[in-house]
Amino acid sequence: MEEGEGDFFDGLPEGFLAEALALTSPRDACRLSSTNSVFRSAADWDSLWQSFLPPEYLPEVVVADGDGGHHSKKSLYLRICDHPLIIDQGNKSFSLDKGSGKKCYMLAARHLSISRADSPNCWRWTSIAESRFPEVIELITVCLLEVNGTINTSILSPNTTYAAYLVFKTTPKAYGFEYQPVEVSIGRHGDKCETRMAYLDPEAGLRRRLQPRRRIGLFSRGPFANYAVVPPSKEIGPKPRPDGWLEIKIGEYLNEQGDETELEMSVMEVKGGNWKSGLIIQGIEIRPKDFMQDRKKPTTEE
Repeated sequence: MEEGEGDFFDGLPEGFLAEALALTSPRDACRLSSTNSVFRSAADWDSLWQSFLPPEYLPEVVVADGDGGHHSKKSLYLRICDHPLIIDQGNKSFSLDKGSGKKCYMLAARHLSISRADSPNCWRWTSIAESRFPEVIELITVCLLEVNGTINTSILSPNTTYAAYLVFKTTPKAYGFEYQPVEVSIGRHGDKCETRMAYLDPEAGLRRRLQPRRRIGLFSRGPFANYAVVPPSKEIGPKPRPDGWLEIKIGEYLNEQGDETELEMSVMEVKGGNWKSGLIIQGIEIRPKDFMQDRKKPTTEE
């Protein structure tokens, strides 16, 4: 900051500066607070951080805070960024991107449409400590994998490019995903969606260098099956998350101002004909493309 600028800002009311900062983003507000003592004081105003908090979830955030709403609005904002709030009877989680204040959601496995999820021979519902939701779903064995999720775009932040991710783990005895990719897609309801390939197996890159043995029909059950190997140029594998899970990118969607439609996301493998097992699905996360990924333990809605 040039000489003389500090004196100019020193003469402005803190409330005026807080209102000006509310027109920026949380990231910009924090950056400006480091340039001048007046900005630093204005950046702590409750009215500023109130503007970054979603009014539709504020009561749940106050309850989850456990202090009767006596904490500052800034601390409430940071809490909802770091501790996703469980909403919709445990079917979704909600949080904010710390840098932009944009809305983030995860659809729990219970909120997804999973083919044969009601068959105990194919899938089982279970609880694990690492999940933010009460239940996850574990794949026992299926030949055809179909996972679909929907979210209404009206609850997303407008004029924001979102990315959707399948969030999952694999068990030590998982098989069927080593060579055969899944098809992922995202798009508005009724529109034709472009599909792309992704791999769920974290070690698929190493295993795809080997030639799998060919087996036919029901004898393809197990780790050796008749796989169709995708060329390396199209390979997209899972990436580790800070919370210990894995994720594959399903795709991106630009949510424009006033957009209100059902956004559909899918993960499918129905062409390989091989049996699959050992996949644990937590859900599908929808978050801004430029996301500051730093997640802590979720908070349950009371």
